[in-house]
Amino acid sequence: MMIHRPERPCLIVGISGASGAIYGKRILEVLRDVGIDSHLMLSQAARVAIAAEADFTPRDVEALATVTYAPKDIGAACASGSFRTLGMVVAPCSVRTLSEIACGTTASLLTRAADVTLKERRRLVLMLRETPLHLGHIRSMAAVTEMGAIVYPPVPAFYARPTTLAEMVDHTVGRVLDLFDLDVGLSHRWAGVRAETGA
Repeated sequence: MMIHRPERPCLIVGISGASGAIYGKRILEVLRDVGIDSHLMLSQAARVAIAAEADFTPRDVEALATVTYAPKDIGAACASGSFRTLGMVVAPCSVRTLSEIACGTTASLLTRAADVTLKERRRLVLMLRETPLHLGHIRSMAAVTEMGAIVYPPVPAFYARPTTLAEMVDHTVGRVLDLFDLDVGLSHRWAGVRAETGA
């Protein structure tokens, strides 16, 4: 873990227990590479999910972050609105995490940080990983959207013609970071049918 320097921009990254921790890991890698500090919270469920599906460990993920917090660290900097950030991304975002944010239930540091991000009118992006959806899920998505969050399901962009999983992840990560006005050069920019096909 590195040391956060207040003069550097900072993005909060939450990784919940939904499938797809690779998105959070890749975001952390990109932020490190472009010189933006990251404050990470990894839920206990995320640790279980990583062990089940990934070829990396929770420790590998934590090593990429500038600062890492325990799930119940109520004294964390990002638990206060006076701590300035670019916003927060939850990658991936489980339905449980979505529902807690929608209801203002701050049962963990991750959901507290998301709540603070909303109350301070900063950008909150939730990479919801769930399908199919029932009405309760859709209502929670509507609720967080009304509060100012952006629900961003990590849907592959086939117009970019990805040939590997890494390319699909990179395009999605690039589009997510676009939402924080960070152009990290990972996304294929659609230039129109004529430019794309030569028609």
